[in-house]
Amino acid sequence: MSVERPASLSNHAEMPCGVVAEPGVFRLETRKLPETAPEGWVLVDIAAVGICGTDYHIFEGKHPFLDYPRVIGHELSGRVARDAGGWTQGELVVINPYVSCGSCRACKKGKPNCCSKIEVLGVHRDGGMCSRIAVPAQNLYPATGLSELQAAMVEFLAIGAHAVRRANLTPDDLVLVTGAGPIGIGTALFARLTGAEVHIQDMSEARLAQARDKFGFENTHVAGSDILTGSLADGFDAVFDATGSARAIEAGFPLLAHGSRYVLVSVVKEIITFDDPEFHKRETQIIGSRNATREDFEAVMAAIRDNRIDTSALCSRTVPLETFSSLFAELVDNRDTLIKAVVTL
Repeated sequence: MSVERPASLSNHAEMPCGVVAEPGVFRLETRKLPETAPEGWVLVDIAAVGICGTDYHIFEGKHPFLDYPRVIGHELSGRVARDAGGWTQGELVVINPYVSCGSCRACKKGKPNCCSKIEVLGVHRDGGMCSRIAVPAQNLYPATGLSELQAAMVEFLAIGAHAVRRANLTPDDLVLVTGAGPIGIGTALFARLTGAEVHIQDMSEARLAQARDKFGFENTHVAGSDILTGSLADGFDAVFDATGSARAIEAGFPLLAHGSRYVLVSVVKEIITFDDPEFHKRETQIIGSRNATREDFEAVMAAIRDNRIDTSALCSRTVPLETFSSLFAELVDNRDTLIKAVVTL
């Protein structure tokens, strides 16, 4: 793997863009600064970009839906570049990176998060690791009361908030979150806000230690250990998988209680198999959870404003864009020690 340093900017009409040119090669490229946007779209000057597992997978060449080169970045905060679409210049916004068609069955049913023609910024189309980007007006949410860094962390937390909402948790539920990376931690945080008893499972002792020390999750388990003992003998009312591992997903089925829900937050390319008699006798629900909706973004922002989510514990490191090239490979190699790295512009 290699990283390449940027060429110097030639004039004020150009901007730096963080581009994965091909697997293992990240560089800053100079591109034209957008001065106009299509009708119904708004120009936003990017303030901060969260780095997530998707970006790491793009760098490693492991993402199944991506063409190179690609400007990465989908966890975005920014300020409106000029008055447009009801937005005021300088207003701090959170960007919803899921660009939906508005006309498919999912969109018409109010589920643009799983639009059949969805284009995610930084994946299907160029993202926001750049000075300025054009975004549909309906994909902007006012970041009232949030800092630029906090606003850049809303999207990944909304993934977990959406999964928890899909599960309809109650305070009486026993919950297991498998995978203590950023998405898993976000899911666990919002599951805990429902009053449920939350347990976290991961293969990494370092990640479990972070869950305990930074976020106060006392019920942590090393993956593969026998956890169905004592008060957990009957299994969990809800299990959330945030591992990205087919093997881990399959291992979660025996941990489900009768009348339970299994929420698949992560996505894998493999075929998942399970024991049908065991599944049926439990009357288990399998729930897919994809992306997030406006309702989830707003719930996250409210939780941050009300200090129910500690974003200072979530933000492991901030990196200026101009030095990110030399650090990206290091972040990829050390992701187990990070919750969230944020690039600032």
